[in-house]
Amino acid sequence: MTSLERQAAIRAALSNPETPTISANTFAQQFGVSRQTIVGDIALIRATGDQIIATPQGYQYAKAFTHETILVMQHTFEEIEPELTIMVETGLTVTDVQVEHPLYGLLRGELSIASIGDVKQFVYQLSRTNSQPLSALTNGIHMHRVTYNHAAELQNARVKLREIGFLFEN
Repeated sequence: MTSLERQAAIRAALSNPETPTISANTFAQQFGVSRQTIVGDIALIRATGDQIIATPQGYQYAKAFTHETILVMQHTFEEIEPELTIMVETGLTVTDVQVEHPLYGLLRGELSIASIGDVKQFVYQLSRTNSQPLSALTNGIHMHRVTYNHAAELQNARVKLREIGFLFEN
């Protein structure tokens, strides 16, 4: 299989609604190449204009939503799961997490969390890898880029996040 054939197969696999997110390791096993070869293929596909994003679960095409905004949050490590749960239960997709670092500037991590299953998987991976969230660098203050289809979804999320004190409002 040539590089172009592999890239076409990657595009087709990511376009399949039944398997919208696929890891580089899965692709590597499927095509009998290294993970790094797949990472290179994805970079070449992106260079042609395809909007493929890397999430903790794997690669996927960026989803089209009507609206996007940034929510500024502050909470403890233990409150990550309730925060994300509120957002997805109200219809938001949590696209990423961002923090302002005094030396490096804006640091960003892709999340692409759209369901309770995604929340559980993220929290599990955070625990399993004994990792610290980006918000650990900024005393719990962080931003989430979120997408949504209806203004009521965002409003509902803001109300619930404000009620429990997660929404950072100075």
